Amino acid sequence: MRRLLIVLGVVLLVLGLGWPWLSRLPIGRLPGDIIIERPGLRFYFPLTTMIIVSIVVSLLLRIFRR
Repeated sequence: MRRLLIVLGVVLLVLGLGWPWLSRLPIGRLPGDIIIERPGLRFYFPLTTMIIVSIVVSLLLRIFRR
């Protein structure tokens, strides 16, 4: 459990430091992501992005568990 928390902390740190470069990637603005814009309201639900990230994380976990 300790190792998992340390790895997650390091991953979050790396993502946080790399955010300026990661925000330039087209991830998060894919077809299928729900965006509702009205005066005074902006709702964003990245449905397609979440599905792709879930698949990638599942594959990586399956590879590293072997």
